This record gives sequence, structure tokens and C-alpha cells, in this order.
Amino acid sequence: MRDPVDWVSYTFGLPEPAEAAAVRAAGIRQAGTVTSPAEARAATALGLDALVVQGPEAGGHRGTHRAEDPPGTLPLLELLAAVREVTALPLIAAGGLGDGAAIAAALGAGAVAVQLGTAYLRTAESGASAAHRRALVELDATTVTRAFTGRPARGLRNAFTDRHQGHAPAAYPEVHHLTQPLRADAGRRGDLAAMHLWAGTAHRRARTGGAADVTRDLWRDALRAG
Repeated sequence: MRDPVDWVSYTFGLPEPAEAAAVRAAGIRQAGTVTSPAEARAATALGLDALVVQGPEAGGHRGTHRAEDPPGTLPLLELLAAVREVTALPLIAAGGLGDGAAIAAALGAGAVAVQLGTAYLRTAESGASAAHRRALVELDATTVTRAFTGRPARGLRNAFTDRHQGHAPAAYPEVHHLTQPLRADAGRRGDLAAMHLWAGTAHRRARTGGAADVTRDLWRDALRAG
């Protein structure tokens, strides 16, 4: 492999053993997303180098290894402890980490690093639409739904999720392709009642400004909280 990257990460499942071995042979380290101790065992057995432990508070798609599996509900800090019992790999905590106190708690629970997404959706560098940015502060509740894509994902609760939550099948990416024109039209109109608005439970804490400044402030707050 020419000019290999330092790391490869996986979500929605794991590579085949031969694929993981080929990546390892190229000198590339590998990280796998896990949402349960069982998934952590499988990733460890595959010889990965680190695990991203995604709690149910995370925004966007849940990283369950099978789309049909019901997503776990064990809170992130408890999930970190449960995963630590089955693996010695370094753990990266993800899900609902919107301020310094949450970051410090995750690091105190055994994570060696944290991964944030929703916290950056209002930054200058974010690709989120103006409507999505507005929804982060205007809408209160989030929900885990298959309504938009057929795979469980956490987003801001709106009329679309309320109407279709009980009817969407576990069919990804088929439902994703089916609803894509509807979502695109809603996005063009800025219709918060019909858009897919991925967001974690700490969405109200998403900060404005440059991403570097937000990162610095979050780390400073984490050091103070820790």
C-alpha cells in the first residue's frame, strides 16, 4: 500500500479478518465503533487497536454492527465501565459530550480520549444548514428513530419522526434512498417539521465561533472540571 494513513476507523460493523489483517500489514492502526460489550469483544478478537465507545446520547446514526439490532440504552459512562470489563484496548468516548464537565467525566471513567460531533454543528466550519443550526437551539427534545433512513439515529424530534416512528422498517439503506427526495425538499425549504436534524442529547450546548476556539474552550473547561 502506497503512502498509508496512520489510522482507519470503522462504523456500522467490522471488517472481515483478512481485510483487517491486510490493513495491519500495511502498518495502519485500526479503531472500531462499538455500542455494547458484545461488539467490543468482537472488535478486540479481530485485533483492532482502539475502540470508539458510542453511548446512546450520541447524535446521528447509532454504530450498531447490524442495522436490525435494537440500539442499547446503557448511558455512556456505564457503557465505558461495561466495555472495560471485556477489553484492555484504549477507549475513546463518544455521545452527548457537550461541555467540559462531560468530557472530564468520560476521561475519569476510563476513556483515553473523547470524540465530539454535535458540539461543533454551530461552528463557522460546520456544514450544517442555517435551519439545522437554528433548530439546535429552538427545538428541545431528541429521539432515536428509523424514520429517515431505516437505521436507528438520534435527531431532533419533529412532526416527521412523530408520524413515522412506529412504521419505519429496519431497512438501511433502502429507507434512506426512499426518503432522500423528501428530506432534500424539506432542507431547501428550511422546514424543521420534516428535516432530518441529527443531534445528540447535548445539542443545546453547541457553541458558535471557530472550531479551534471551541476546542480550546472545551478542553480548558474539562481541565477545570477534572
